[in-house]
Amino acid sequence: MIVVSDTTPLIRLASIGRLELLQEIFGEVYIPQAVYDETVTHGRKEGMAKQAVANASWIHVVEVKDRLAVVEVLLDEMDLGEVETIILAKEMNADWVLMDERKGRRKLDQLDIPKVGTIGILLKAKQLGLIPKLKSEIENLQRSGFSISQMIVDELLNSADE
Repeated sequence: MIVVSDTTPLIRLASIGRLELLQEIFGEVYIPQAVYDETVTHGRKEGMAKQAVANASWIHVVEVKDRLAVVEVLLDEMDLGEVETIILAKEMNADWVLMDERKGRRKLDQLDIPKVGTIGILLKAKQLGLIPKLKSEIENLQRSGFSISQMIVDELLNSADE
C-alpha cells in the first residue's frame, strides 16, 4: 500500500503522542520534501513532530518530479506542502493521501485520489483495536488546538460505538 502524507496529520498525531499509529495502520508513509521541511527543517523547536518525524525510519522523503505541475497547482492557493503531497500522490499512484486541509481534499476529490484525515486515522485505529477509546484521543487533539464540531464528534463516537 502506498500512502502519502501532508504535514497536518503528522503534526497532529505527534502532538498527542500517536504518530506510530500511521506505521501500525499503513506500514510505510511517504512525504514530499516540502512536508519534511515544514515538519522538521522549519518545525517548532519545542514541537513533538519535529523529532518524531525525523526519527521515524518508516517515513520516507521523496522528491516530486513534475515541478511544473507543482507550479500549476500552487495557483489554487494551497501551500507548498499540500501541493507537493497531491503531486507526489499522483506520481506514486498512491492508495491513500493523509490530509486535513479542505482545499487539498477538494483537489484530491477532483483527481479521484482516496484521502483520510487525522480524525479518520484515529477512527481506523479504534476499529483495528490500536487505541482503546476514540473519545479520549479526540479530546487530546482538541486540547492541542485541533478544531472539530461537536456534531462531527458525536457522529464519530456513534460510529465507533462509544
